[in-house]
Amino acid sequence: MATEHLLKLASVYSGHTGLTLATVSTYAADAGVFFKNIQAGSSCTLKRYQRVLRWFSENWPSDLEWPSDIPRPMAQPSTKGAA
Repeated sequence: MATEHLLKLASVYSGHTGLTLATVSTYAADAGVFFKNIQAGSSCTLKRYQRVLRWFSENWPSDLEWPSDIPRPMAQPSTKGAA
């Protein structure tokens, strides 16, 4: 299930950065209990899944390998400075 991808990313990111899962949850999902709720069996919308996955991709540490079993989203083109 896709939420397992988010939990794995959160766990790996948390372990590497030393941040608590609640802190990572706040940064990635704007809700400190997001990953706790997912662990308890809650689901999320596809839109939120994609947003959280994109957050991880954009904020993934350069010295940490992205998990090979999770497809990494393509970088979003920047719209800053567009006319």
